[in-house]
Amino acid sequence: MDNNYLPLKGVRVLDLSHTASGPFATLIMADLGAEVIKIEPPEGDEARKFAPIVNGLSSYFASFNRGKKSVILDLKNNEDRDFLYNLVKESNVFVENYRPGVREKLGVDPDTLFKINKNLIYISIKGFRPNSQYNDKPAYDLIVQAMSGLMLTTGIEGDPPIKVPFAVFDVITGLFAALYAISGLYSSIRPFYTEVYLYDSGLFSMSFIPSMYLIAKEKPKRLGSAHPSIVPYQAFKDSHNKWFIVAVANDRQWEKLCEVTGLNSLINDQRFKSNEDRVKNRDQLISILQEVFSKNTRDYWLSLFEKAKIPSSPVYDIDEVFDDPYANYVLFELNQSFGKIKQLKEPATINGKEPISNISVPMLGENTQEIKQRFRKS
Repeated sequence: MDNNYLPLKGVRVLDLSHTASGPFATLIMADLGAEVIKIEPPEGDEARKFAPIVNGLSSYFASFNRGKKSVILDLKNNEDRDFLYNLVKESNVFVENYRPGVREKLGVDPDTLFKINKNLIYISIKGFRPNSQYNDKPAYDLIVQAMSGLMLTTGIEGDPPIKVPFAVFDVITGLFAALYAISGLYSSIRPFYTEVYLYDSGLFSMSFIPSMYLIAKEKPKRLGSAHPSIVPYQAFKDSHNKWFIVAVANDRQWEKLCEVTGLNSLINDQRFKSNEDRVKNRDQLISILQEVFSKNTRDYWLSLFEKAKIPSSPVYDIDEVFDDPYANYVLFELNQSFGKIKQLKEPATINGKEPISNISVPMLGENTQEIKQRFRKS
């Protein structure tokens, strides 16, 4: 990408985070042009060992760490810690997601680092608020999915708890961390110390699900692919057991759906007249629609819906996602020592330009000597 469209060019980020939430935040900053120096202990980020691993590179690690430089420092060693302090003097943002008490033991707590660089933007990602009863509780994404209520609002009634298969709250927390870091760069507030809480980020991002309970005292039901407030707005199965989505969000779309499916008699049926009626009589309506949809193929129905401008889509398996021609817009190839790997682009453009990092996913300690030569005291 043209360097004129890298808004964080000239910003240096020290990334002492590991696994997912912190690395996702610094991935975004790297794609936007920041120099991200990933400080790893001698054994490396634990995510380097997450399967599957191809040619020594974890696909999990690669998804969070392209565009960065890897430097091995043992912060229990005085010489390595002093070198880190040299880096702190020359950096703009510091990101960590250590367990409670670890950063103090390693000498990288905010009080220590602000004495070295009063303009540093310090971002600390924590599981829970430090003054709560959960201060010392491990906050893996799975734990947050469980405690937020998410796992008992997905699936259908009678299912065991169901998790989102990727670390959804780690990713959302990383987004918040990146937002606050960039806010710090823009702001004149000094010192700038932000704590971003994984559990709180999870609850905040669930938006109207908690609000339904807090405002209406309504406990969300487990509706599978369905929506608690809109009907029909869910997945249906075709004659070949393939799934597709119908997302009818207003009464005009409902009338069109009735017309193209031959269910014109339902337009004036008082059970389904308004969305509120359709929500109230959800089970009856879904049964009627599923019976109709099971008589033809997914492609047939989606073609009809497309012409009628009824919001709809196939439900893809992962291979179908990347067989879709749209995949050409979201993927790019990144050079690694063993060949090229496909990566997902940033989901945005700047003045029509794509912010893409051409720096490969670093092998453990790959940039240690380069960084030490640049920042060693003269």
